[in-house]
Amino acid sequence: MSTAMNFGSKSFKPRAPDKGSFPLDHFGECKTFKETFMKCLRDNSFDNSMCRLQSKDYLECRMNNQLMAKEPLEKLGFKDLMDQPPSQADKDTKP
Repeated sequence: MSTAMNFGSKSFKPRAPDKGSFPLDHFGECKTFKETFMKCLRDNSFDNSMCRLQSKDYLECRMNNQLMAKEPLEKLGFKDLMDQPPSQADKDTKP
């Protein structure tokens, strides 16, 4: 009878974590960036659109410290905050 119960059981198959799942910052490598971002959120009634620069800095810290997978910032929604190439910046300042 015990063998009959084993037919319905499935074997465990490990899989990669969902996108957005990443290790906790146990050593506080990005703690100051996180605190700056959280303060900005509190100061702006949790309107995250007001804290995009702090959010970008925090995510860059996490990527630089291997606390999340490296992703292009454009893909994370920060294309408008990216530095312009020097030639483009020169054109924007000329009359």
